[in-house]
Amino acid sequence: MLDFELASAAHILARDLVHVKLGEHVLVYADSESDWAVAEATARAVHNAGGKVALMRYPAPRGVGEDADVDLPEPLSAAMINCDLMIEFSKMYLLYSTPWRRAMQAKRARYLCLSGMTSDMMARCVGGINVDALIKFQDKIAELTRNAKRMRITTPAGTDVEFENDPKRPVFTEGVVADRPGDYMLVGQVDWAPVERTLKGKIVFDGAVWPPDDLGKLANPVTMTIHAGRVVSIDGGREARVFSKWLDGFNDPAMHNVAHAAYGCNPGAKLSGRIVEDERVWGAVEWGLGYQGESFLGVSGPAKTHTDGICLNASIWMDGKQISTEGTYVHPELASLGKLASRG
Repeated sequence: MLDFELASAAHILARDLVHVKLGEHVLVYADSESDWAVAEATARAVHNAGGKVALMRYPAPRGVGEDADVDLPEPLSAAMINCDLMIEFSKMYLLYSTPWRRAMQAKRARYLCLSGMTSDMMARCVGGINVDALIKFQDKIAELTRNAKRMRITTPAGTDVEFENDPKRPVFTEGVVADRPGDYMLVGQVDWAPVERTLKGKIVFDGAVWPPDDLGKLANPVTMTIHAGRVVSIDGGREARVFSKWLDGFNDPAMHNVAHAAYGCNPGAKLSGRIVEDERVWGAVEWGLGYQGESFLGVSGPAKTHTDGICLNASIWMDGKQISTEGTYVHPELASLGKLASRG
C-alpha cells in the first residue's frame, strides 16, 4: 500500500503545501543518499498540478550547508537560480550553502527543505496528518510565543534554559509555502530566534543530533552549558565528545552560537535519526547551533555550517504560565487543536 500512500502524500504536498501554479518552473532534487522514490513521486505530482518540473540527482557531498560547496555540480547551482520553486530531498541539505544563498538573493525561488525524507516519513508526516488543524495549532503557538516576553523550557533529561523574546523578531510556522520567495520547511515545526544574550542554563540533547554523520539518534545525552547565547561547555559520554570535536573542528567561534529554537509538532513524526523528522516529534524542542539565517533577524549571523539537536518531552513556560508539561500541551486551545491534527 505504500506506493499509493506515497502518491497521495505527494499530491497533498503539491496541492496544499507548495501550491504549484500552472506553468511555473519547479526543481525537485535529491542526492545519492536520498529516497529516490519520494523525489519521483513528488515530480509526478508537480507535473500533474501543471508545473514545468525538472528532477535532478547528484552524488552526496561530504558536508551540509557551506561545507558542501566544493562537491556540488555546477548544473545544479544553475538550476537553483533559474526556477520558481525548489523542493529539496537531499540528505546532505543545501540550506545555507553558496548556491542556496545565491538562489535566495535572486528573490525568485520558493524553497522547501525536506532533507532526507523517506517514503514512510512522507506518508506519515504529510499524508497522515490533518493539515488544516495542524496549521491552526502552529499559528496559535506562534502567537503565544510572539507575545511572550520571558520563557523557560525544561525536560526530564535535564534541560533547564531561560531566555527572552524580541517581539520584533518573526516566529515562523512551517509547512505551507507562501506565494513570496523564501525558505520553508516541512509542516510541524514552529521556530524563532530568542534574544541571544539572554539565553542561559543547560540544554540537553537526548533525542538526536545531526550533523555530524557520526551521531543522529542518541544512545546517551549531550549536555551543553549555555551562557549569553553561546555553548561554553559540553559534557557527556562518547556522543558528547564526538559533538564537541566536530564543532571545534571548524575553527569558527560562531559554530558555538545558539541560532534558533523550535517546537516539534507533527503528529506523524517519530524519532528516527533523520533530522527533518526528529525535529518535528510532538512535544520536543529543537535547538540549532551555528549558521543563523538572516530571516530570523538575530545577531548571531553566518557560520561555517549548522547543526540541530532534539530535547524530548519539553515543559514550556511563557511569562510564568505553563503551556506544556513533558511533551503534553496543557493550554486549552493547543490541547484541542493537537487532538484534531492527527488523522488517526
